[in-house]
Amino acid sequence: MAWWKAWIEQEGVTVKSSSHFNPDPDAETLYKAMKGIGTNEQAIIDVLTKRSNAQRQQIAKSFKAQFGKDLTETLKSELSGKFERLIVALMYLPYRYEAKELHDAMKGLGTKEGVIIEILASRTKNQLQEIMKAYEEDYGSSLEEDIQADTSGYLERILVCLLQGSRDDVSSFVDPGLALQDAQDLYAAGEKIRGTDEMKFITILCTRSATHLLRVKCTRNLHSYFAERLYYAMKGAGTRDGTLIRNIVSRSEIDLNLIKCHFKKMYGKTLSSMIMEDTSGDYKNALLSLVGSDP
Repeated sequence: MAWWKAWIEQEGVTVKSSSHFNPDPDAETLYKAMKGIGTNEQAIIDVLTKRSNAQRQQIAKSFKAQFGKDLTETLKSELSGKFERLIVALMYLPYRYEAKELHDAMKGLGTKEGVIIEILASRTKNQLQEIMKAYEEDYGSSLEEDIQADTSGYLERILVCLLQGSRDDVSSFVDPGLALQDAQDLYAAGEKIRGTDEMKFITILCTRSATHLLRVKCTRNLHSYFAERLYYAMKGAGTRDGTLIRNIVSRSEIDLNLIKCHFKKMYGKTLSSMIMEDTSGDYKNALLSLVGSDP
């Protein structure tokens, strides 16, 4: 079954490692794209959206070795707006990027609970441990303590519960009555991840074993959940660019192809077509390159 799991995971990926990869010419291409007056944005898109995160890290090392400059800082100085935000997001190590998104969600006045819920409810126990470690290293505080300080009541308890990763516990016993009730609750919630329905979803997700969730078929909701997050990021007036960027960047090397399939089934249009309608310029081109061809 290991080969099957690996195949499924690979099928879900939209950004794969480039074959015959050599970071040195890529670093040189990026340097030339940003040297002198003007910037060759398309060259930046062609390199960074077509390399895996691990390969981007190697390109950054080569860039520093060849030209004595930090690649991310150079990109920040040459780019601007949403396009800059997207390209810089690609340069973060995955766990550090998610730690940054969580930190930004709690920074300043107000808390973006949706961002915190999205990340904590969709990551495994091991992933959460890596995110918590990166958070403490980068911001000098505990993610759990910061969440407790920034939220309250039922939401605080649910978020702290999610941080524990208790839903990953392996259990061979499944209570069929409870599984049926959970399935009915999720159906009644319409598989919508908003408002009180969101609380019902998270309560089940953070307190049930992996075996139980498979019985409930809760695991299939994950791709629908991200499809919905992407849809509502672009629906209506304005675009929630933070949600759009975060989900495309973070899922591109995991399961974005599967999310695209659910998106089309749920909304009768492709993710790419909605991005084309809702964004423009280099920002649009970079997003489309990450998303890949339509299902």
